[in-house]
Amino acid sequence: MASISDIRAGIATNLATITGLRTSAEIPDNPNPPVAIVSLDSVNYDKAYAKGLVEYNFTVTVIVGRSAERIAQRTLDTYISTGANSIKNAIELDKSLGGKAYDCRVASLNSIGSIQLNDNTYLAADFTVTVIAN
Repeated sequence: MASISDIRAGIATNLATITGLRTSAEIPDNPNPPVAIVSLDSVNYDKAYAKGLVEYNFTVTVIVGRSAERIAQRTLDTYISTGANSIKNAIELDKSLGGKAYDCRVASLNSIGSIQLNDNTYLAADFTVTVIAN
């Protein structure tokens, strides 16, 4: 049985394949953009008979540059797209997350907007990632 920490680390490891993107399997005290932060949202137990599967729902928050900069929007666009810097492609590169899961997929992009960090406003996007494990 994989631990939640192992699954978060697997997602962060897959994200680390994107050149120039920092990754964090835990919420950092002082994130340094561009960074992808993996956090657990919900857990759905007993998805199969005899408690065989668990569905974990994570949010991957991608934080880029200052929200007023055009470069920040363009950078975020590359992470949202399906090109070389695609968050979806990187996470789904190894759907077993190093053998810790049965399946992993990026289900959706939920929001794009400004966030406050250390008195600065940054542009960010939240991706929902669903992982099936036991």
